[in-house]
This record gives sequence, C-alpha cells and structure tokens, in this order.
Amino acid sequence: MKKFYSNPLAIILFIFPTLAVFLVMVLYPIVQVFVKSFYDWNGLGSGTFIGFGNYTRLFQDTVFSIANRNALIFAGIITLFQLVLASFFAVVITNSKIFGRNFLRVAYFLPVVLSVTVVCQLWLSIYNADYGLLNNLFKAVGLNYRQKWLSEPSKAIFAVAFVNAWQWMGYQFALIMAGMKSIPDYYYEAARIDGASPWKTYWRVTLPLLAETYKLSLIVSLTGGIKAFSEMFIMTKGGPGNATYTLTYLMYKAAFREYRYGYGMAAASIMVLQCLVVIIILNRIIRLNDDDNKPKKSLFNALSGLKYNGVKN
Repeated sequence: MKKFYSNPLAIILFIFPTLAVFLVMVLYPIVQVFVKSFYDWNGLGSGTFIGFGNYTRLFQDTVFSIANRNALIFAGIITLFQLVLASFFAVVITNSKIFGRNFLRVAYFLPVVLSVTVVCQLWLSIYNADYGLLNNLFKAVGLNYRQKWLSEPSKAIFAVAFVNAWQWMGYQFALIMAGMKSIPDYYYEAARIDGASPWKTYWRVTLPLLAETYKLSLIVSLTGGIKAFSEMFIMTKGGPGNATYTLTYLMYKAAFREYRYGYGMAAASIMVLQCLVVIIILNRIIRLNDDDNKPKKSLFNALSGLKYNGVKN
C-alpha cells in the first residue's frame, strides 16, 4: 500500500476515470450554463452576447423574489418536517423494545421508492376540495374546515412542500438510523450508569456523534427546497397565479416555454450559487460547533476510559 501511495502515476491512473466523468458530466455543463447566461439565446445558433442583461432583468422580475421566498418556505418545511420526524422514528426503530420494527422500517421508507408522479396524484386526490380525504377527515371529526388546498395562494406552497417532505422523509430516516446504529453501545451504557435520561442521552451523546450525518441531511433538505420542481410542475403548474413558483420552475418556463434560454440559464446559475452558499455555510457552522465542543469532550473521554477500565479490570 505504501508503495502505491508513493507512486504518483498510479494515483493519477486510479482517479482519472472518476475525475474524467466528473469533468464531462458535471463541471462542463455547469460552466456552459454560466457562459450561456451572458447571451440572448433562443436555443438555436450562437446567440448575442449581452453581458449581465439577463441577470439585470432577473433581479428586476417580481417572480424572481416570489421564487426565492417559496424556496425558503419549501426548504424550511422540508427541513423541519423531515429531520424532526426522521430523528424521532430512528430513535423508535433502534429501541429493541418496540414491536414490529421491521414493518415500521419498511413503512417509513416506502414513499421514497414510489414515483414522484404517483405520489403527486395521490396527494391531488387527498387535497381535493370536494371529495378529498383531508377535508372529509375534518368533517368526520365535526370541524367545519373545508379548504381549497391547492387553489388558494396562501396555502398552495405549504401544501406542495408537505408532499415533498412526506415522500423524502424516509431517505432522511435511513441516513439518521444508519448513523445511530454506528454509535458504539458502551456510550449509551455509560450514560445509563451515570443516570442520564433518554432525552439527555440523545442530546449529549447521540446528537454530537451524528453531527456529520445531520450536516448531510441538512444539505440534502435545504438544497432540495431550493431546486424543487416536480411537485409544482405536476400539481399546480406554478399556480395559482405564481404562488408556487420556484427558481427551477422559472427556469423551465423561460427556457422551454418562452424559448429564452439565456434568461433561464441565468436563473439556473443563481440556483447553483445558492446551493453552493448553503453547503459552505453549513460546513462552516458544523466546523465552528465542533471547535467549540472540543474542550467539552470530557464526557466522551470518561466513556472511553470507562470502557477501557472495564476491559482492564
């Protein structure tokens, strides 16, 4: 192995296929998006260079601000719903006293394997104002709360965001549960000996050890909110009005409906930058939190010492 690492040519040959695929399939298209965003281009020919003209029109467009607001709402609902529920379900599943854990594990993850189209059609029926399950449930319990969930601008974005959060919660659940299973049992045993409650054990033991897992979950949920498209396209077409517009839907409409590809590329460039900013900020926050907690790791040192003392004795 040392001989391999000391050979630069072997390392280059080893990473070249992956690097080549990344450059061709990921980096090159992103660079082309940024380049074409500076052109007035209808998808044919070379287009006309207009500098920051597309960006100027984009920032002056009221739909752009609506799309960014919807992205924040989408990301907030997804993050809150998925991470809180996924964490709760992961704690439940890892508890050996819970009956039917295998069934619950499959049930929580089942929506993830369904097609987005199937999920959206299911929730279109549930949200239906006349015969939908949701309104009928309110009626069955005696509440006069019949709503037009997808037809009212103030409710549509929340209703659509919930569909996305419901479908992909199982993905976050699988990530967090896998992280929890990787934590050694002696940490929990030491916490129980010390008299820690289940909540304190989770807060002081589980959560710090799952920092990297939660960072990945946050990145997935927040960037998922920024680039959300399928649910809007299938369920509302960006409506009512432009109440459920996102940057991806704005990009789609500009490029593939109005043939303003340069304008659509400008929207795509902003979306890529927003995702990068989210990733950088989350990495910085997690890193700062780790640095702040370095002097406070006496608990883990004690736990490790407890383990080794037990072995020694």
